[in-house]
Amino acid sequence: MQQAVRRRIPELTAVLSVVSLALVFGAALRVIPESLLPVASDAVFDAIPHVNAAVSAVAVVTILAGVRFARRGEYERHRAAMVASLGLFVAFLVLYLYKVTIQGPAPFPGPAGVETYLYLPLLAVHVLLAIVCIPLLYYVLLLAATRPIAEVFGTRHKRVGRAAASLWLVSFVLGNVVYLLLYVVY
Repeated sequence: MQQAVRRRIPELTAVLSVVSLALVFGAALRVIPESLLPVASDAVFDAIPHVNAAVSAVAVVTILAGVRFARRGEYERHRAAMVASLGLFVAFLVLYLYKVTIQGPAPFPGPAGVETYLYLPLLAVHVLLAIVCIPLLYYVLLLAATRPIAEVFGTRHKRVGRAAASLWLVSFVLGNVVYLLLYVVY
C-alpha cells in the first residue's frame, strides 16, 4: 500500500485537496445541510472562536519549532512538531467548519471603514493562503509519510515544505488578527 501511495503522490494530493476544499466551501457557502450535524449549546458555539485562537497560537509555535528542528537536522523532532501542527490545523478546521455550517460566518461588528479597508483584505489573504496551503501540506505530508527520513532528502519535500510552512504560518497569524478584530477589538 505504501508503495502504491508513493507512486501516486501528485494524484492523491489533488484528490485530498479537492475533497478538503469541497468541505470548506460547502460549509462556508452553507451547502452542507446543518441537519446532518448535532447542534451544540450556545456556550459551545461561543467558545469555538476562542478555542480556535488558542489552537492557532499553539500551531504557530509548533510550526516555528518544526522549522527550527529541520534546520538543526533534528528530523524526528521536526516530524513530531509538524504532525502536531497538522493535528492542530485539523482540530481548528473541524471546529471552524462545524460553527460555520450551523451558524454561518461571523459578521464583522466594527465600523464599515475598518471592515472595508482592514478586516476584509486581511480575511481575504488569510483565506487565500489557507486554500493554497492545503495541497502543499498534503504533498509534503505524503512525501514524508511514505518514506524513511533518509529518503525524504531525495524528494521535493524541503523546497515545497519551506513554502508550505511559510504560508501556513502567515495564514495562522492572520487568522488570529481576524479573531482579534472580530472578538476582542470590536
